[in-house]
Amino acid sequence: MYKRILVAVDGSHTSNLALDEAIRIARESQGVLRLVHVFNPVVFNTEGEFYAYPDLLDAMHRGAEIVLNTAVAHAKQAGVACEGKLLEINIIGHRIPEMIAEEAKTWLADIIVIGTHGRQGMHRLLIGSVAEGVVRTATVPVLLIRGE
Repeated sequence: MYKRILVAVDGSHTSNLALDEAIRIARESQGVLRLVHVFNPVVFNTEGEFYAYPDLLDAMHRGAEIVLNTAVAHAKQAGVACEGKLLEINIIGHRIPEMIAEEAKTWLADIIVIGTHGRQGMHRLLIGSVAEGVVRTATVPVLLIRGE
């Protein structure tokens, strides 16, 4: 049974469904959850130079903390042992799926639970799929929870 369950959260409806499923699994296995939210700071490229606007980055960081803290509070209210970790992309070229998979490996997770929006066609081609990227790079099983 899965004891160490890593859950990627982003505050979306699909992410909340994945969190609820992870809570169910943790209750049955008396496991612990680690919730992660990947914070991807915006870097603007103007005339070949990169700028990070401090006020915007601060607001984005606060928003990321709210998403993570809300999810952690939900899991704890459900009676599940839980901790949260904010992962920040601070190297150009790092991608969200790889960061989630690496955190699962480092934390020794037994499984990753993540929501998937089920996008298809051009929308998926242009945006990509975090869930698909996690499946491709993770070294542990990945449970995908599809949105309703």
